[in-house]
Amino acid sequence: MDKPAEQQIHRLSIEGYASDGCGVARLEGMVVFVQGGIRGEVCDVRLTHVGRSALWGKVAEVIVPSPARIVPDCPHYPRCGGCQFRHMDYSQELEAKHTRVYDALTRLGGAEHLELPPVLGSPRVDRYRNKAQFPVAGGPRIGFYQNRTHRVVDVPDCLLQSQAAGRLRQAVKEWMTAWRIPAYDEKSRLGLVRHVYVRTNRRGESLCCLLVNGRGVPREHELVSALRSSEPRLIGVVLGSNESHSNVILGERYRTLWGQDFLFDQLCGRTFRLSVPSFYQVNPDQAEVLYAKALEFAQLTRGDTALDLYCGIGTISLVLARQAGMVWGAEVVPQAVDDGVENARRSGVDNVRFLCGDAGEAARRLAAEGVKPAVVCVDPPRKGLAEDVVDTVAAMAPRRVVYVSCDPGTLGRDVKRFAGRGYALTRAAAVDLFPRTAHVETIVLLQRETL
Repeated sequence: MDKPAEQQIHRLSIEGYASDGCGVARLEGMVVFVQGGIRGEVCDVRLTHVGRSALWGKVAEVIVPSPARIVPDCPHYPRCGGCQFRHMDYSQELEAKHTRVYDALTRLGGAEHLELPPVLGSPRVDRYRNKAQFPVAGGPRIGFYQNRTHRVVDVPDCLLQSQAAGRLRQAVKEWMTAWRIPAYDEKSRLGLVRHVYVRTNRRGESLCCLLVNGRGVPREHELVSALRSSEPRLIGVVLGSNESHSNVILGERYRTLWGQDFLFDQLCGRTFRLSVPSFYQVNPDQAEVLYAKALEFAQLTRGDTALDLYCGIGTISLVLARQAGMVWGAEVVPQAVDDGVENARRSGVDNVRFLCGDAGEAARRLAAEGVKPAVVCVDPPRKGLAEDVVDTVAAMAPRRVVYVSCDPGTLGRDVKRFAGRGYALTRAAAVDLFPRTAHVETIVLLQRETL
């Protein structure tokens, strides 16, 4: 039989979900990733790409719908790639995320007899994000990338973001139009404005940063005026310089155009200072659930020392400090370390110390100084841990490793690496910090096996 061709339509049964939220079906022995498919449905699927070992397609017509299918409430879905699950109800989304995490920990991580409780769902599925990063393209268009492309879809109001972020985005668009400020073009590497970045806190205050291909912009005064007029609770405007020829969003240099270059937020009963480049979970309500799990898994006592790698502004460090005798936090971003020091001081916490440096380097430095943590907590970026970090952590021989992950796939890989160094997965939980998207946060406890 001839190999299926692009644009052909085939009637398929959706059997499960892929890591990106697509439905999974099979055609002539090949896996088909189906955008917009729900497990249990029968759909006519139009093939959009034919690979060597897999096919990709999207739902052309639903023949037998799932009870979980709903009408998407966003006019930009699914063209905008920001959401993946607006065609199904939230309970089905949580089931899909549970399957993804379970499969990653068992198939990739090699975990046996795993008990994974239901995913801890978010009380809010819209307007929960405290950070927006809008790419900018010619037009100007300011919004999000179209699914699987770098074409920007103009999105006046994203249902995941705060309304303040939408107003500030619109103000930048009007400023660019009025003064003919060019957007950055990835192909020619010309133009100026790359991203509009907005951070908000629980009090409703906002900080806006414009990321540009250069060290300044024309009409700075008019930019500040437009932003302040659009959002009364704006507390600062920052210009970030990013002249790299890459898809990295944040820059290396920042200049305050007006107000302050940080804001404060409340989390887990602590006050945190947030600078533009500092990592901070985007869903504060669910972050508190996640960090409570981290503290539960850590099982610290007052005689214990804990090491928090990839500590950001010290959110987990300051939570661990409630039960530990001493906590060391390590982070590679200098501004985040400064924020961490200020956050500990402001909260009156005196049993936390921060180091600026790469995770593996910081851990080796502490080990050389005789620091012996009972618990190591890691919360790495999506790519997970470098193998030398796994080696260094295992060499420190902590009783427990608490691993917080935003990518089940790399978590599964690293769980298997730790297993090869004498650490067994004993507990796991999934917390949904990212409703309506395919992302999910997972936390696992790795216990050192008795030799």
